[in-house]
Amino acid sequence: MSPVSTERHDRVLIVRIEREERRNAINRETAEGIEAALNLLDDDPSLWVGIITGTPNIFCAGTDIRERADLRMPRGGEYGVIRRQRNKPLIAAVEGYALGGGFEIALACDLIVASATAQFGLPETKRGLVATSGALFRAPRALPINVARELLITGRTLDPDRAKDLGVVNAVTAPGKALDEALVMAAEICESSPTSVSLSLKAIDALYAEADTAGWTITDDAKDAVLRSPDIAEGLDAFASRRTPQWSGLPPT
Repeated sequence: MSPVSTERHDRVLIVRIEREERRNAINRETAEGIEAALNLLDDDPSLWVGIITGTPNIFCAGTDIRERADLRMPRGGEYGVIRRQRNKPLIAAVEGYALGGGFEIALACDLIVASATAQFGLPETKRGLVATSGALFRAPRALPINVARELLITGRTLDPDRAKDLGVVNAVTAPGKALDEALVMAAEICESSPTSVSLSLKAIDALYAEADTAGWTITDDAKDAVLRSPDIAEGLDAFASRRTPQWSGLPPT
């Protein structure tokens, strides 16, 4: 069974990540499934809006670090979505945890609907890692800078009500109703001209094009540096062993 399924609702495509036994963590097969689904959304003129969601209990726990797979896809980049140049709106419908790359998937979308069960977090530093799928620059863009710092360096989570108050979440629903509200929002988008919607999104994206290029360069620099650190091996081993990591401390500058 594929870990990614699709379902059409008139002009809306629902993309579901269904790997709950691994907390919907992304492995190669899942990334390929998201890539194929979003290629369909981009290429089928009868589809105007996409929704990406998880299972009723969890959105996505990010990369499945046990598999150590290359998750960069030809058109969408990481996970098939993170660097995608889309011409149609994509809504994240979040139930439960959206952690690490899961939050980064949501940040790569145009709108976020979260149920009362949602929690957003970037726990990479607790594992000797850094966020490498856009959060280093998208989190400070979507959130007040000190809140972005808080998430990036403490591993704390953000509840949906606070996330909405801060502007990163568009709507909060009762538990189990995030997809329903996302479908309502998608139907409202479909009442607008698809050309006008696409051009509006492209105009917004153009405002941040140079900043995105710089953001990816900064992200790659941070990723290269952390890969040279002994903390990455310690963090991953501690995570796998469910123990407290013993960090080596900063190297001399």
